[in-house]
Amino acid sequence: MEWLGRAALVEKRSETRLMHNYLDFEKPISDLEGKILELKKLASEDESVNTSDEIARLEGRVRDAMVEIYSKLSPWQKTQVARHPSRPHFLDYASRLFTEFTPLAGDRNFANDDAIQAGLARFHGTPVAVIGQEKGNDTKSRIKHNFGSPRPEGYRKATRIMEMADRFGLPLITLVDTAGAYPGVNAEERGQAEAIARSTEMCLNVKVPIVTVVIGEGGSGGAIAIATGNRVYMLEHAVYSVISPEGAASILWRDSTRAKEAASNMKITAEDLKALGVIDGIIPEPVGGAHRDPDAVISRTETVIGDALKELSARNGDELRSDRRQKYLSIGRNL
Repeated sequence: MEWLGRAALVEKRSETRLMHNYLDFEKPISDLEGKILELKKLASEDESVNTSDEIARLEGRVRDAMVEIYSKLSPWQKTQVARHPSRPHFLDYASRLFTEFTPLAGDRNFANDDAIQAGLARFHGTPVAVIGQEKGNDTKSRIKHNFGSPRPEGYRKATRIMEMADRFGLPLITLVDTAGAYPGVNAEERGQAEAIARSTEMCLNVKVPIVTVVIGEGGSGGAIAIATGNRVYMLEHAVYSVISPEGAASILWRDSTRAKEAASNMKITAEDLKALGVIDGIIPEPVGGAHRDPDAVISRTETVIGDALKELSARNGDELRSDRRQKYLSIGRNL
């Protein structure tokens, strides 16, 4: 199955990441890593040439440059990092975090939607239900998963899994990574808004713990439909907003090229949303972003999810539902 091969894919990415997919603000890093590759190639072609000292010096400069650049990212730069094509996605997390993962398909009404991945699994040996958006990692898989933008049947599938989790008392773990729900005409014809609303309602009504992590983009109702949890966390360079920066710029100024300006004013970063009380915590990313060390960020995510589930397990169903509803009713009241 697709998710079974993702661990090997992440490892392969880490081996070949140099000189690929650099963001525009990473030019100092790309220049230095380009020189490192040239020196390694020279040493491999001529064993009499010793480049180890120079390589070590340049690697130190790369680390320093990454620390400096990533310590002061703007909201728009964080958006670029959150969208990085090599960033680990849902299936990468699923292959590392869960055992006995059994994907479930279909909304029992119209079709299956591959943008929403959902099923049953074990987390540290405990049975859980899992839901998340998958963007894909190459052209073929991105088309298959509709670039992580679910159609109505995806949200109806999510609702079905939530009902199952509630019926069997399974904690629910959701991993959010979507630019937003699919806005196509056929999705609207099949009740996109209603499907999102029903999924959000189900999140609020279930009597099991819900732990949510925004691992990349958390876009609009397409995200909140599976993100209305008891505990909501964000990766350090993830973004979470009511609309994409490009969409906001198109609405406010009728000019999508002003997305950078919109991002700076929308409070979309993890730091902003933690201060506003929208999320409960921030999961640190490796220097250079999650795509530079997927193992490290997935391990940190595992620890946070485990701690949250341990805390929430002490509460009964009515308390979990009441606390979740109160959490969302109180957002923005103390600003």
